[in-house]
Amino acid sequence: MRENEMIEKEDIFSKVLRAGRRTYFFDVRATKADDYYVTITESKKFTEEDGSFHFKKHKIYLYKEDFAAFREILDEMVDFVLDQKGEEVISERHQKDFKRENFTDTSDEVKSAESFTNIDFDDI
Repeated sequence: MRENEMIEKEDIFSKVLRAGRRTYFFDVRATKADDYYVTITESKKFTEEDGSFHFKKHKIYLYKEDFAAFREILDEMVDFVLDQKGEEVISERHQKDFKRENFTDTSDEVKSAESFTNIDFDDI
């Protein structure tokens, strides 16, 4: 492959989505025939034990003839996930600093508080 073919074409239009340690790049590029296509790149940061880091990248090339079917299937998949699991991100519960904001059932807290004996320090 010639060197000039290996260089990516200049971006026509770009958007970036930063999502934690992942970053998604959405780019419109031009073919040699000056038609447009979309690339979606996921870049994920990995940190080594010594503090250094590297990125792993995955790229999807999406051409105009596939836009309608791609959008239809993506919309169907997103709707399915949201219908089945809602919008709450379950993996956030496993983070050390997770705090549940909409906690409405306090009955467990009351029960656990009632199971302790109230001791006054003056009694000791």
